[in-house]
Amino acid sequence: MTTTEIREHALFGTVPDSHEGWIERAAQVAKILASDAVERDRANEQPKAEVQLLKDSGLVTLLGPREHGGGGANWITAYQVIREVAKGDGSIGQLLGYHYLWFWLPRLWGTPEQWQRLEAESTRNRWLWGGAVNPRDSDLVARDAGDHLVFSGFKTFSTGGRAADVTILEGVLEGSDDVHVFAVVPAFSEGMAYRGDWDNLGQRLTESGAIGIHDVRADWNNALGFVNKQFQGSVYPSLTLPSIQLVFVNFYTGIALGAVAAAAQYTRDKTRAWLYADVEEATEDPYILEIYGQWGADLAALEALVDRAGEAIQSVHDDPDGLTERRRGEIAVLVAKAKVKSTQISLDITSNLYQVLGARATASSYGFDRFWRNVRTHTLHDPVSYKLKEVGEFTLLDKIPEPTWYT
Repeated sequence: MTTTEIREHALFGTVPDSHEGWIERAAQVAKILASDAVERDRANEQPKAEVQLLKDSGLVTLLGPREHGGGGANWITAYQVIREVAKGDGSIGQLLGYHYLWFWLPRLWGTPEQWQRLEAESTRNRWLWGGAVNPRDSDLVARDAGDHLVFSGFKTFSTGGRAADVTILEGVLEGSDDVHVFAVVPAFSEGMAYRGDWDNLGQRLTESGAIGIHDVRADWNNALGFVNKQFQGSVYPSLTLPSIQLVFVNFYTGIALGAVAAAAQYTRDKTRAWLYADVEEATEDPYILEIYGQWGADLAALEALVDRAGEAIQSVHDDPDGLTERRRGEIAVLVAKAKVKSTQISLDITSNLYQVLGARATASSYGFDRFWRNVRTHTLHDPVSYKLKEVGEFTLLDKIPEPTWYT
């Protein structure tokens, strides 16, 4: 991203005040990101300019309170903004989506004093949130040290990493019977050792490398939901996992939409008709039209399902106290359905792009492979087969899934 483009971010002006305005803003950001997505993917550098773009555009403050300069938007808008940004760059769509979830975590887990204070400060300072919360690794140990906690441990993945301003740590209180605690700390607190080792197949600009946590201090007043060192529990925190799973779904969907848009532009401009097709233009080839027709139908159905899940989650945010275990389970199943279809459709589309592009499009300069690499990498986050099992048990037995770190 050029210096000129970064300076031009100032042209964004004030934050939008409507759903449509936010989607338009996200589309502007996606267009900037798409302009050099291939080059940035290859370079695999820290996404400093990209994060600055998210801040300058106001997207990091979309969920923040208006009185502190935020957008005051809801999760229906946030999910669609993630999708829109991911059309231009799947990595930055993931960064933004994780940010929204971690920004909201104080509401899910914290006390009113905590979330009001943290949301205000984050919005005013345009923080980007990250998190060191990988359930597949051993839990961090959180030691009670009087007026603060001390976290130690290691996490293989930490999306946001060196790009974040604040980080969520999650650990088990030392000496407790599996009492978990989430705490908010500055991203460059003493004892945070970022490995900078994220060099994976796809989603290369998400700063998702490993992190060592060595005696990192966290104030008890930033330990979410704890009052006098006791957690004030409710059902609402259990919505954390369906909420972040739907973040995944939206950037998978966005990547697929971006792939089709990029492919369609290439097909219109450069793909040649097959010499035996008996048509003048590739855009008249019935086989190419059939593939685009299938993709268009699949994506329309997918977006409808994904938006329905977003509306269901927003209904809980509107009335957290009304959330029951049954309602939570129904939402988890709805999100699982969206996860299944977004995984299947995004992998199908991105692995078959060249069918409508032709051999010349395999040149590395076009970078069409990045779309498949991106969805293939993140769809391995947790096995979609287990989502199918959850949907199957609900469909056959009316059994809701039990809350886990992945459901």
